[in-house]
Amino acid sequence: MNWLEWYNSLVKPNWTPAPGTIGTIWQILYPIILGTFGYVFMQFFRGKVTGLVALPFLINLLSNLVFTPIQFGMQNMPLACLDILVVWFSIPWLMVKIWPFHQWVAFCQIPYLIWVSIATVLQITITVMNL
Repeated sequence: MNWLEWYNSLVKPNWTPAPGTIGTIWQILYPIILGTFGYVFMQFFRGKVTGLVALPFLINLLSNLVFTPIQFGMQNMPLACLDILVVWFSIPWLMVKIWPFHQWVAFCQIPYLIWVSIATVLQITITVMNL
C-alpha cells in the first residue's frame, strides 16, 4: 500500500487538519526555519556562537528531516512519535540557547513551536488510536 492509501486508512481524530492545511502550514514554516537556522549555522561557522548553541538546531533539523521517511516511508507510528517528541523538545531548547545572542531567532520559532505542539498531540493521538 502506498503512503497516501496507508495514511488515509488510519483512524484519526475529528480535529485532524486536512492534508492541504498541513502542507500550507509547512510552506509557511520552512522558510522561517531555513532563514533562522541558516543564520545560526552561519554564526557558528563564523565563530560567533558555540557548538552548544548550534547543537539543538542541528538535532531539530535532523529529527525534522527524518520524520517523513519514518512516518510515511517506514510507516512506523511509534518511532515517528519518538521522533516528533525530539523535534518538539528541541524547539524550546534551541530558543533558550540562542536567546542570549539573537533574541529575534528565538521569537521566530514561536509559530514553529505552536505548530509542532499541535502536530505532536496529533501524532500521539493517531498512534494510540491505531495500536
